[in-house]
Parts: sequence; structure tokens; C-alpha cells
Amino acid sequence: MRPEDLRERQAASALGDDELKALLERRRAAGDVARGGSAASLPGAGVIGARMRKVDGAGKVTGTTVYTDDIVLPGMLHAKILRSPHPHARIVSIDTSAAEAMPGVHAVVTGAEMPTPYGIIPWTRDETALCVDRVRYIGDGVAAVAAVNEETATAALRKIRVEYELLEPILAPEDALRPDAPQIHEPSKPGRNGNITKMVHLEFGDVDGALATSDVVIEGDYFFEGTTHTPIEPHCAIGWYDPTGKLTVWSATQVPHYLQRELARVLDLDVARIRVVQPAVGGAFGGKSEPFDLEFVVAKLSMKTGRPVKLLYTREEVFYAHRGRHPMKMRYRVGASQDGRIQAVDGRLLLDGGAYASFGLVTAYYAGQLLTAPYTFGTYRFDATRVYTNKPACGPKRGHGSVQPRFAFEVQLDKVAEALGIDPIDLRRRNFIGEHTRTINELRVTSNGFLQCLDAVERASDWRAKFRKLPYGRGVGVAGSCYISGTNYPIYPNDMPQAAVQMQIERSGRVTVLTGASEIGQGSNSVVAYIAAEELGVPLEYVRVYATDTDLTPVDLGAYSSRETFMVGNAALRAAQRLRALVVNAVAEAWGVDPRRILLAGGWALDTGSEWTAEGDGRGTSGGNGRSATGRDRRSAPTAAGATNGEGGALADGVRRMPISEAFNLAE
Repeated sequence: MRPEDLRERQAASALGDDELKALLERRRAAGDVARGGSAASLPGAGVIGARMRKVDGAGKVTGTTVYTDDIVLPGMLHAKILRSPHPHARIVSIDTSAAEAMPGVHAVVTGAEMPTPYGIIPWTRDETALCVDRVRYIGDGVAAVAAVNEETATAALRKIRVEYELLEPILAPEDALRPDAPQIHEPSKPGRNGNITKMVHLEFGDVDGALATSDVVIEGDYFFEGTTHTPIEPHCAIGWYDPTGKLTVWSATQVPHYLQRELARVLDLDVARIRVVQPAVGGAFGGKSEPFDLEFVVAKLSMKTGRPVKLLYTREEVFYAHRGRHPMKMRYRVGASQDGRIQAVDGRLLLDGGAYASFGLVTAYYAGQLLTAPYTFGTYRFDATRVYTNKPACGPKRGHGSVQPRFAFEVQLDKVAEALGIDPIDLRRRNFIGEHTRTINELRVTSNGFLQCLDAVERASDWRAKFRKLPYGRGVGVAGSCYISGTNYPIYPNDMPQAAVQMQIERSGRVTVLTGASEIGQGSNSVVAYIAAEELGVPLEYVRVYATDTDLTPVDLGAYSSRETFMVGNAALRAAQRLRALVVNAVAEAWGVDPRRILLAGGWALDTGSEWTAEGDGRGTSGGNGRSATGRDRRSAPTAAGATNGEGGALADGVRRMPISEAFNLAE
């Protein structure tokens, strides 16, 4: 984009009549008022390329944004969950009679009333809303109470009597693999170890041969401790089963459409009778990207009481819910040539998954699949085993599956550089995979700014002056990374689009956008608003975004794997382009001119072929003659499975990272 174009775009939303006229004359003189024989999109609303506010920013800073816990419904009850004090035990009996008899208690529910298993991955459904016959970690839900307030509900939990038969817990992943280990889950097939969620084996090329012929082979063992998300907002849900038999659940979830589906399965309801609404979410980072016990509990308790029921996790319960980063034990062998080229990478990983599967199947694959960029591997082998233990379940956390192996591998590269006497930055530069290429496991790489990033941090850190030259106890280090953006893995396989957007210009000239994309603080609502404003040539304040209501908004599979801008953004772009074409054609028809002469900019429709013609908002930009217009589009990621087991297909987009840090010895 030319600098003068950018300046025009930044100012366009504030243009008056005279300014628009002058702008039009400049564009006409430049000969680019229309491009490619189609309706012009110049210079739009001045959104893309300019510094813009987030569309939800005002509510956040003024405290008027409504989160799930802010919602109060008439007659609403409050729920609490009784949680297991044992890591592994069989439930012998549950007596809820004393709790049910307490004043202020309206209902009690146990796992026996919701025995259908669920899970975010269809092949590994191993959870129930509340435990049915066994608890598998300290904090596993056993029963729940709905009462007039939280204090009464908490007191009622103490009245519930649960008899447990204690079982041997497994607290270390190595113990889960013992032949005599107690089985946390029943084996999927006879003879299999029920403590193994998933085993992954990927192999590309003759790894053993490449290691044997490498000039240097570095072997290392690594451990990456698990971490949790700790969002500012605890998980919260409200369920209301109204007199018409319609269930509405408000939840701070990342996956409202998938939650709707699982609620239908577990509660044995028609999905058409379930509405899931996502209010504002106070942080998630992957920790709210699957259904949790509280959503089923509030729904069931509302069905039993006929009243709305709210459940807000305590901070302690947020840690029980967990789904954080997997602890991993990793062993890597890396072979390289004398000039520093990576000839072979051989990795063996053991993942501690906690008590349930969660996203563990995906994490086990990601741990191997996402290591293969931004460097070129001569050969590659990867083995991972994800096991159950009697601890809170691990799942997806920012860059899930890729962070732990990346730490280990980047340290391995530093060791290779040390052994060969090569500067660590130079080593990474020599192995750069390039752009418009494919990784060894067939992930497609398009643009790639890794080298520019590497050059920038080398200069900004003053690397050449600091590396191996700082005082004792201090050092400087570098690492590279990549991650997918726009995964082509749908949470549940189907022929539906993975993202969809509906866009409408109202009679007032304002633009309404309906999207199922989950706004969790990352800015997806702002992204679709920016795209709509730019493409339709209206000021940003003309655009209203309504998101994540399964009754009103199009399907979207949720916010995970950094997919929203790529998937939903492209759907929004194409919907806006279709809508713009409708508007341009309608205005051209009303004016009796060639559609190629119509320019949408600053909330106006301009005839670039006349001396000066403008239609204000509500006429030209609303389609002409007071009519409204609608554009829709949907998006699914490209699929192109590789021929070899473990080949990944299309990498829709890539994010390149190059952190650099200076370390201090705190003991000094």
C-alpha cells in the first residue's frame, strides 16, 4: 500500500462532502477509481492499516460489560458441587436425604441421573457430568445442590454422605505403564492398557541411518512442568429450563456450539430445544474450550426445579477444572553435519494427562507435528505416549502440545551449536525452512518471516557484543518457534462449515454482523467489524457485531488453535464482498449507471463517473430506495492429507516467533 493510500484510509471515516469530493478527484486523476472491472473498494472506511479501538473496549474500561456472573434472573437459585477428597476411589453409596431436607435447598443431583459420557474429542468420551461409580482425582464432582444462596448450598454439601472404597492412585506417568498398574479407565479393547489415552508414532525417512552418518549426535533428557491458565474470570454458568421446555445455558465457554451438542447428548434433549449463549468472557487461554461439569449441573438442576440456577467456580475449583499444559518428559537425539545442517531428529515423549482425555489425543499429535518448522529436518521420528494419572485433567493451553517439545529442541540446537563451534543464531539461520514450501511431515508453509525476525532480534539484542562476552553468571540466549493459525481440525467431524458469518446493511445504513465466533478477549468481534467496515466503506461505528448465541448466530466450532481470524475473518471478508456487490448493483440500477462507477467510502456511495454525486447513509449504502441487503459466507479449512502416516496436510497459516532473553544468576 502506498503511504498516501494509507493516510487516506486513516482519515476516510471522518470525511465531509468537500473532502470526499477532493478524494474522489484525486483517485479519478490517478486512474484507479475502479480495479479489475469490479466495484471499487477504495479507500473504504479507513480501518485496515489504521490504529482502531476494539469494539468492546468502552464496556471493558467503564465496567459496563456483562459477564456470566453479572446476570441475575428472577427466582434464580445457586448451585455448589460436592467434590471428592480422594485421588482414586470407588463410590459405594451416596445418601443425599439430609441435604434435601434442609430449608432453602430445592434439589440435589448425582451422577446416576446423568450417566451418559461426554468429551471434547468424540473418540475419547470418558467423563460424566458427575461421577457415577468412581472418582479419579481430588476434586472430581460427586453430587450437586441447588439452594436459595451459595451459603445454603455449601452447607448442604456437608450433609451429603458418600461411602468410598479407596483404590491405589497413580500419581506418576511412569507408574501408569506398569503391567500391574490399577486401571484408571477400562481398556478400549481386551489386552490394552486402560491407562493409555493415545500412542503416536510418526517417522519420515531413515532416522537411524541419518544418525549413524551424522558428524555430531546430541542426546538430552528434559522435563517440562505443567501449568494452568488462571483466567481472571472463574468458570461460570447459568441454566434455565423454562415452562415451554426450552433450555437456555449462559456460559463463559470457548465452544458454545459444541457445548449445545453435548448438553443434548447428556441430558437426552433435542438440540433444537437447547440455546447456549456466551456472554463476555474474562479470559480463557484454552481453559474453557470444552464442556465442564457446571454446565450440565445447572441445566439438570433447573430441569428439576423449574427455576434458573447459577454456579460460579471458586478459585480452588478453577484449579480442579484445570485442562492446563501437560507435564512432559522428553528425550531427543539430534544429528547434524559438520556445517550445522540438521540430519536427524528422534524424539520420545511421555505426557502426564491427568484423569480424563480432554484434548490429549490432539496434544500428543501436536507435540510431534508442530516441531518440524521453522527448520529443515533431514529425517524425523517421533513417539509419544499420553497416559492417565489420578490428577486434574490436562488439556489445551496456549500453543498446546508445542511449547514443551520446543523448549527441549531449542536447547538441543544450542548444544549442537556448541559442539560444532557455530553461533546459535547462525545455526538457526542455516536450517531455515524457507517459504512457500512444505515441512518434512507435509505441513504447507506459505509466507515466512522467520529470517527477518531473527535478524531483528540479533540487532536489537546486541547479540554479537553479548554472546559469550557477559560477566560470570549472566548470559544471552535465543530460540525459534512456530505454531499453526487456523487449524483444519474440527472439534467434531462433519460436513458443516467450520465458521460462518451473516452480514446485513439495515435501512438506516448501519451494518449488522452475526457470527458464532467466540470472543474471549482476543478480539474476534473487532476483527469482523474491521473487515466489514473496510469492505463496505462505512465508519467503524456503523458496524454492530452479535456473536455466540446458538439460536441467532451461524455455526462456529469455537476459539481454539488461533483459528478465529483466519477462519472467521475470511468468511467475513467474503460475506462483505457479496454484500458490497449487492449494494453497488442496487445503487447503480437506481442511478442508471455502470456498477463499475460506484465507489463506497466513508458511509457514502459515489458515482465516480459524474461531476459529483453522493447518496448518504440510508440511501446509497443501504442498497438504494430504503431497502436492506444481506450477504453470507462460510469457511472451512483446506484439507490435503499426506500419503505417509502422520503427514499433516495443509497448514492454513503459520506464526513465527523468535524470543531472545538475557539471563541473570540470582545467586550472584
